[in-house]
Amino acid sequence: MTQARSETSPSPATTAPPANPEEACTLELTFDSQEEILRLTGTHSALLKEVATRSGAQVSARGNSILISGAEPKVKICERFLRGASKLLKEGLDISVRDVAHSVRGLERDPKSSLEDLLEQVVLITPRRKPIAPKTAAQREYLAQIRKYDLTFGIGPAGTGKTYLAMAMAASALMQRKVKRIILTRPAVEAGEKLGFLPGDLSEKVNPYLRPLYDAMNDMLDYEKIQELRSRNQIEVAPLAFMRGRTLNDCFVILDEAQNATTDQMKMFLTRLGYGSKAVVTGDITQTDLPKSSRSGLATAQQILSNVDGIAFSHFTDVDVVRHPLVQRIVLAYDQHDQDIAEKRAAAKAAREAESQTAEVKLNKEPPGEEGETPEKTT
Repeated sequence: MTQARSETSPSPATTAPPANPEEACTLELTFDSQEEILRLTGTHSALLKEVATRSGAQVSARGNSILISGAEPKVKICERFLRGASKLLKEGLDISVRDVAHSVRGLERDPKSSLEDLLEQVVLITPRRKPIAPKTAAQREYLAQIRKYDLTFGIGPAGTGKTYLAMAMAASALMQRKVKRIILTRPAVEAGEKLGFLPGDLSEKVNPYLRPLYDAMNDMLDYEKIQELRSRNQIEVAPLAFMRGRTLNDCFVILDEAQNATTDQMKMFLTRLGYGSKAVVTGDITQTDLPKSSRSGLATAQQILSNVDGIAFSHFTDVDVVRHPLVQRIVLAYDQHDQDIAEKRAAAKAAREAESQTAEVKLNKEPPGEEGETPEKTT
């Protein structure tokens, strides 16, 4: 971009901003080349039309320039979007029509924000034009760690977006061709119920366990697109047991409900990672469905790997719950209940130890009786 010229009606020569913010004005942005203009306007000018629709300004391209006219606030929003888009396109980032609505709303809400800031936060725009972006500080840190590290653990209560955000990162990476495949897996463990033998072939038997992963993926991509990617084996959903013996190269792998993986299963999964791959492991250590005799592989991994270079751990709390407000209160209530039980057990243990020590002290202080006397040795 080389220059911008601002005008206000009715006098085209005027360069000062209008006294009334709602007064019409015109702004001309000139760019370096026709190629840059074509990338900014999009196929059949779809991107530019969407910018005009969302901002409420009139936008048109002429040669190497883009003209923006309308009320000053709307023109300024368009200018900020197009300037930011030009910069991001030069840096190699693709901007789609789906990015426009969310970005324009963000620019309107925060006059100090830039398009770069907004699009860095947005992970993916769904087919319904819903932007998927972090909503809490912990979620922002979680996404930053996924971008930086090849293996990230997301540990915390239900409803904190651990799996959903990881799925969005995976879908975004696949769409940008940073990886060749997405592999979604979870242990096939019943949640406290014995369902017995399920009918159908292998796919039908494991499908109920994997349904939540399908649901999340359906939120992020068109149904037809998902079927196309699955038919080309670019999206694979499988039970954890099927990971043994594989090497996963150029993949984005997500292990969900990892608290239900045994220690051996967790070790097996973590050693599947190949070149050019990322793995995200999510779970809630407090909701394991394993038999009481089995230790959660997620808890063990956290203990063993917390200080290993190249591995990140993100921890979520009830503050990060983004589901129905009741979910946050439910999580807090259960946490308080668990804490009360732990305190009662600790108090009972301390009382037993004190009682044992008191009994031992009394026993040591008691004088030996007749039966306790040591008989004299005879020679």
